[in-house]
Order: sequence, then C-alpha cells, then structure tokens
Amino acid sequence: MAFPRDSVRLSSLLDRAQNGLHAVFQPIVRLDKMEIVAHEGLVRSPPELGGISTPELLNIARVEGRLGEFELAAARTVCSAFMAQRAPGRLLVNMSAQAFMHESVKPHDLLAALGAGGMDLSRVTIELTERDIVDEPARLADALGYLRAHGVRFALDDFGNGHSNFEMWNEIHPEVVKIDRYLIHGLAKSAERLAIVRALCQVAETLGADLVGEGVEEADDLRMLRELGIPYAQGFLLGRPAMNVCASISDAALDALNHHTIFVPPRLRGPVTQRPMHLGHLVIDAPAMTAQNTNSDVIALFSRFPELHALAVVEADRPVGIINRRIFSERMAQPYTRELYGRKSCTAFMHEAPLTCDVWESLENMADILRGQDQRYLSDGFVITRDGNYLGLGTGESLVRRVTELRIEAARYANPLTFLPGNIPVTEHVARLLRAEVSFTVAYVDLNHFKPFNDQYGYFRGDEMIRLLAGILTAHVNPRSDFVGHIGGDDFLLVLQSDDWEIRCKEMVALFNQGARSLFAAEDIARQGIVGEDRHGNTQFFPLTTVAIGAVRVLPPFPGRPETLATLAARAKRHAKRAQVGFYLLSGDVPWPNQADAATA
Repeated sequence: MAFPRDSVRLSSLLDRAQNGLHAVFQPIVRLDKMEIVAHEGLVRSPPELGGISTPELLNIARVEGRLGEFELAAARTVCSAFMAQRAPGRLLVNMSAQAFMHESVKPHDLLAALGAGGMDLSRVTIELTERDIVDEPARLADALGYLRAHGVRFALDDFGNGHSNFEMWNEIHPEVVKIDRYLIHGLAKSAERLAIVRALCQVAETLGADLVGEGVEEADDLRMLRELGIPYAQGFLLGRPAMNVCASISDAALDALNHHTIFVPPRLRGPVTQRPMHLGHLVIDAPAMTAQNTNSDVIALFSRFPELHALAVVEADRPVGIINRRIFSERMAQPYTRELYGRKSCTAFMHEAPLTCDVWESLENMADILRGQDQRYLSDGFVITRDGNYLGLGTGESLVRRVTELRIEAARYANPLTFLPGNIPVTEHVARLLRAEVSFTVAYVDLNHFKPFNDQYGYFRGDEMIRLLAGILTAHVNPRSDFVGHIGGDDFLLVLQSDDWEIRCKEMVALFNQGARSLFAAEDIARQGIVGEDRHGNTQFFPLTTVAIGAVRVLPPFPGRPETLATLAARAKRHAKRAQVGFYLLSGDVPWPNQADAATA
C-alpha cells in the first residue's frame, strides 16, 4: 500500500480512519467447561480507505505522533460496540505499551475511552501489544498502576514472539499471558514447542498468571492445550472474528474435545537445545582430480595440502573414485613406481565406487553407515555431494566422533539402539491415559531364545534383530494413538488405543517370526534352530528366535499406578512364553494388584 507522503494528507487519512473504525470480536474459551468467557475486541479500518489495514494505520499514527490518540479512538470503538450488544463476559482491548508512556495520553483519557458506552472497567483486560521495545518495563508498570486501581486487568500479548520477554512479565505482573500463535500452531506435532509451552506453564503458575493459547486452528493442538492444563484458548477453530459477539463454540472445537483417544505427543530424540547437524557441518573443502590428471599431479596436491587424507576423482563434477593418501603413498614409494606411473592417469590408484553422501544427510542417519559391512570410510573417508555434484570430503574419524556424541546425548532421552522412548517416557504416557480415564491395552513384547542367538551370532547380528523387531512394531501401530517403548534389551512395551489392536499385535508376531529367519544361517534354518549353551553351560538345542506378546486390557475402574499395569503385562508375557504362543491376552476381570502384590508379582 502506497501512502501519501505529506503530513497534511496523512493527518487527513487518520482523521477519516478514526471516524470510520468498526469493531469485531473473537471469543476466548475456558477449556475445562467449554464456555465462552471473554472476547477480544479488534478494530477494522473503514472500507472507503481502500484496504488499508489496521497495522498500517498504526504505523502512520506512530509516524505522525498520534499513536496515543488513535489507540484511544480504537478503544472507544471496541468498548461502545461491545456494550451496544449487551455482551456478557470480559472484554480484551489491544493497546500498545507506548500509549501508556506517551505524555499526550492522560490517565483520565484512558479511563474515559475504556468506559465508553457504560463499560464496567472491572470487566476490561488490556492486552499490551509490544509493537516497539519497552526500554523501561518498571516505569511502564508504574503507569499501569492507575488503571489497576480502577479494576482494569492486564494481559501480555503474543508471548513468544516479537519483543515480549520475561522482564516485562516479571515487572508488570500481568493477570493473563497470551502464548503466541508461533508456539501454539503445530504444538501437538513439535516436541520443541511442547517443551517450551510446558516451561511457560510452570512460570505462569509461579507468577500467578492465567495462560491463553492463541492461534488454535487444529484439533490436536486444542486437545494438547487442555491436557497441559492451559485454562483458555482462542483461534479460528473456536470462533473467527465477527461484528456480532459469538454466543456458542464451533462444532469442530466441541468434537475435538469430545474425542476420547489420547494421541501420542511428539517426543524428543535428544535435548531441546540440540542443533540439528548434517554432513555439511563436517565437509572439508578439498580440490578434486579428473581422469586427465596424472599421478604426479596427485603427488603435488598431497604435498601442497598435507592435511588431506584423500582426494576425490570426478567426472563432469560427479564423484567416480577416491584416492587414499596412505595407500597411494605406499604404492608410489615402491621401486620404479613413480617412473612407471607418474604420467599415467590418477584413476590407476583410485578406489572405485566411493562412499558418497548428500550434504543434507543428517548425522543421525549416518549411524547406519557405522553399522554397515563396508568399513572403507574408516580409512578413505567419504565424498560429500550436493545434488549429486562433488562438494568436498569427510573423514571417518570426524563421523564416528560426532555420531558417538549424538548417541551418548540421545541415550539420556531414548534407547540408544532403537531411539525409542525408554522406561520414564513409557510410564509418563501410561499415567496420561489413566488420568484421562480412557480404555487402552498394555502389551509386553519379548523375544524367545534371543540369548542363544546373540551368543551364537554375536552382538552385531543381535542388534540387527532388535532393530528388526523395533521396526515392525513401529510400522504396525497407529502413530497418533499407539505408543511404542523400548524398556531394555529385547523387551518392548506397547500402549495401544487402536480399535484393532489385537489384529495389529498378531500381525507383528507373524511378520517378525518370518523376518527373523533371514538372520540365521541356512543350516540353522534347515534344522529349525541352533545348538548352543544354556545359562548353566550345558549344550542344548534352541528353536529359532520368535516373539511373544502378552496383553492386558485396561478398563474401568482404572488402577492408580502405571507400575501396576507393567506388572500385569509382564505376567501376560510369561503366559505367552510358557504356552509357546505368539500372543496371549490376560482375559477375564483382572483385579488390579495392590502395591505389595506389584512388588512380588
């Protein structure tokens, strides 16, 4: 939008805007009762101004030194329209912090604007919109005291975006803090946002402020707000801004909160503060050779760059080989080799088919290379590409070091082999379901005859079998409602809300029992087992490794402790193993054991 530049025309534009402002209202809902308890009043510019938005008008007012005057006109418009509709509940009015600090705005002017139309000041909450940085929050807090003495409350708007900060929160002591849409939109899908909002809940409880989640558009986000205990929400899912005050909540929001499935929240695979790392962070800027370069050229480059462990060979910018410095130097040091091969193409001593990886490949995914059978990366390193073209080199040493560091850090949050959540996250999720009093199933998953297999084939193959099981479990649950935990070794725990949970469990058993056969040698498959030693050192025949799942349905009345369910699920698993069946449901009315029973079960 192009604005008139001279001050006279700008002032005329503001005059017309102030005279033609109209109000719209968006509901704020109390989540525990699903009641509309307040409305945020917003002003819209008159249509005859050709689409100039309210933020643009505020910028013009700031430039003209009339920001306080414009905001007072907006407050009068909102309060008058609200009272004209005899609307119930509280009214939230937007005003910038600068409006309270400006000398032209007197306290009695503010009271008059907020009391327009007979508005009761004790029903007004002013949303402090931080359009500019507040240099002196303590001075602002003092300026707000006059209005507080007349019953006005204050809200800190858009917290988590713009200039909102904890200094403002601590100095002003707002009755309400509105969490910005940036943190709320996608909350149910982002472990990082979830961690930040949980922390804000603790701060709000300590400082005595009510939280409002802004920008709610998704049903999952609304359910997560309620589960976190955030008392109020606002957004298009609940109601859009309209000239008439909204009297009821949208059906979509009601349906969302009447949904009885407790979805599985996103989980962290490392600390919140961990920055994502990819191969671009390990790239070594190194020159590349082509088939036209000779071995003498390679010698010259290695001499020029003594720190390089290797050189890539490219064709039309695509890597076709890698020259290992140590191996190349040993070959060229043999008698007459330099004389015979010095002028020949450098491809004579390159390793064909080098390990190539894209620059955006995450280090977490590179862990598969460390587990692979091709270990050339330890000496040759690897070639890093961008869109298939040569970019630089990476060393095996740096890759091992960084991946190891990531795994050590990740082990604090999840099982380091499968990256699935461990005991603590599993217990926390079960506790969520018990608090919500929804029916679900706990299934204990364990491998039969895994130790003999691990002893016979080694830990590397044993880890492969555990990852196979983890992959089958995670691929055959509903990720929105079912939870997979790795509680140690070859033991897993499933927390299932899917209606077809039993069918899923039986499919898992069949798929694993079939897939695990590929990890055995042909002779062991032929005789349907392996010969090994039992726990006492005696030679014994063990069948092929299979999986056992023991399940318990959790129905009302619900037990009070998650540990009780783990005990019963372990009991069901033992039944499955003893009966040599893949799946066993602990049937009948299961009495929840007391604490003493759980300790001895």
